[in-house]
Amino acid sequence: MIMYLNGNYVPRESAMIPVEDRGFIFGDGIYEGVRAVGGRMFEWGPHADRMDNGLKGLRINFDRAQIDALEAVCERLVQENGLADGEAFLYLEVTRGAAPRTHNFPAASVPPTVFVSASKFVVPRKMRDEGASAVLFPDMRWKRRDWKTVNLLGNVLARQAASEAKAYEAILHEDGIVTEGAATNVFAVIDGMLRTHPLTPRILPGITRMVLMELLAELKVPVREEAIPLAQLALAEEIFLCGSTTDVTPVVTLEGKPVGNGKPGPLTVKVREAFEARLYQAAGAGR
Repeated sequence: MIMYLNGNYVPRESAMIPVEDRGFIFGDGIYEGVRAVGGRMFEWGPHADRMDNGLKGLRINFDRAQIDALEAVCERLVQENGLADGEAFLYLEVTRGAAPRTHNFPAASVPPTVFVSASKFVVPRKMRDEGASAVLFPDMRWKRRDWKTVNLLGNVLARQAASEAKAYEAILHEDGIVTEGAATNVFAVIDGMLRTHPLTPRILPGITRMVLMELLAELKVPVREEAIPLAQLALAEEIFLCGSTTDVTPVVTLEGKPVGNGKPGPLTVKVREAFEARLYQAAGAGR
């Protein structure tokens, strides 16, 4: 497998960073995960916008032109790793670079570390069609979740709890409200109304979430961007998750109990079909 590291395309076994890299020591960096279909990046522009916002928030010296140049890096990695005919997942990370360990920023002359990898992505079609299970987990992350930082310990612990419960996702809650999933955004139909948490620093502005909001407007499906009380989630008629590798995935059991009738709901199916049409048409490829 070929990867990109600091301007060079290298085999995976040669892609090494210094032990003093601040991404390793402090989680001091921003990452993105981008879906590629047929060799083309899906919604590259919004991913670049979000990465730019996070890097500016952390004050890492990596400008928009440098971010934009990574699209060509992603395309080359897809080609060189033989992934152009199918689907792939691109992982991009920019850290503040390597310097002797101090909590404050190193000298401005320290260059950021830039890493990109590409891997094959296989759509879990059965889970998309039949639905997934989820558990609840306290949201213990920091206060700027709208910046996609590499410091993901809260997400890791939540996903481990899901794994131990043999569930796909952990739905997070804080102060009595649902925020999002450990690696997804959450939508729920409650009393016939589709709802999702509004865009605030408490959640990640998901790119798939953004696409779904556009599609819901096109479909004339009303959606209320309003925090969902945790107590109401158990009463949901439908719940679905979304993300760059999750697409639109129905949740059919929550904490071991069925959601609605225990099958993907009609609105979830409608939204999933619309999203998949957008995903594959944008890439000029079929499933």
